[in-house]
Amino acid sequence: MDANARGARMTARIAVTVALLAVSAWVAIPLGPVPFTLQTMVLAMIPAIMSPAAGVATVAAYVLVGAVGVPVFSSFQGGFGVLLGPTGGFLWGFIAGMVVAMVVARVLPERVGAMTRVLAADAVVLLVSYVCGTAQLMVVGSMGLMPALAAAVLPFVIPDLIKVVVGARIGLRVARALGSRG
Repeated sequence: MDANARGARMTARIAVTVALLAVSAWVAIPLGPVPFTLQTMVLAMIPAIMSPAAGVATVAAYVLVGAVGVPVFSSFQGGFGVLLGPTGGFLWGFIAGMVVAMVVARVLPERVGAMTRVLAADAVVLLVSYVCGTAQLMVVGSMGLMPALAAAVLPFVIPDLIKVVVGARIGLRVARALGSRG
């Protein structure tokens, strides 16, 4: 496959995954300042189906599209104000987490297996997004650490772990079907 075809394939994969992130954010159940969405499941697919550069580009593109006002964030929201609001830290955390996650997925040896590498990367994305989201909620919402954790992390840990496992499995199946990471 020539470079143009590879580039087109990667661009299409990024665009489809950005669209999946948007749709997964629209499935939102309000639970206080932080809604329950399916974003974690789609984020969990990315280390399995994307190269490190494409994975980070995907999440950055999603956040950029939302920042310019396209309603791709939870509950059909968009705009830079969302990134500065109570849940914006999670969005920033998705980007930072994906950067670290892709490094983790790359440095883990092949012998640990694809599922282990993807789950380790997914755990990093989740942890970094929790830290960034909690920190911003504390600042924007004038909350202490424990109230912020109670509102933004504790209700989501078990559902997020389930979404991560499901997303990792889907991602590995998609990667096998596509034959390569983009």
